Amino acid sequence: MTWSKRLFDLFFVTLLIVILGPVLLALLLWLLLTEGRPVFYVAKRMKTPTESFDLWKLRTMTVVDTDSGVSGGDKSARITKTGAWLRGKRLDEFPQLWNILKGDLSFVGPRPPLQQYVDAYPEIYNEVLKSRPGVTGLASIVYHKHESRLLERCDSSEETDRVYSRICVPMKARLDLIYQRHQNMWYDFDLVFQTIGNIFRRS
Repeated sequence: MTWSKRLFDLFFVTLLIVILGPVLLALLLWLLLTEGRPVFYVAKRMKTPTESFDLWKLRTMTVVDTDSGVSGGDKSARITKTGAWLRGKRLDEFPQLWNILKGDLSFVGPRPPLQQYVDAYPEIYNEVLKSRPGVTGLASIVYHKHESRLLERCDSSEETDRVYSRICVPMKARLDLIYQRHQNMWYDFDLVFQTIGNIFRRS
């Protein structure tokens, strides 16, 4: 990560923590009252091909003893009513401001993958993860809706993994590498504001 990109992240994460801090506290209280504990979902993600970190989100699904893989139709019954609303507006990702502050994430970059996909496709992620993973990015903006439609049709974890591996991983990687080739501060500004615009349109 370049020093200018890190300064970009630190400036905006500090600004958003000040502005959105009360909103996050209100969401935490609402989740606690409506869904109970835990209010956070913490999962291992990869920021380099060999280095993992704890990704923080607001919990949007019922808790189970074991959970693995990406979310598909096989997990849709576990999404709570509150969680569906949070996901629809991407408010479940507010806690990732902490990940940005720590340096695990940037605002803009490829979404951080699960280790199982990094291990399965090292030739792809060795290139993709040359960029610091981000909360949003070109692939998130362009491909998110299509990916969701593909995965929500899956009835089992095996089918979800197969569709994600064969279709979503290579498509998202192509978009992430386009971003990587053209990345600069103004491009990051543009992608951040596109993301904000999409959130308001959903609202």
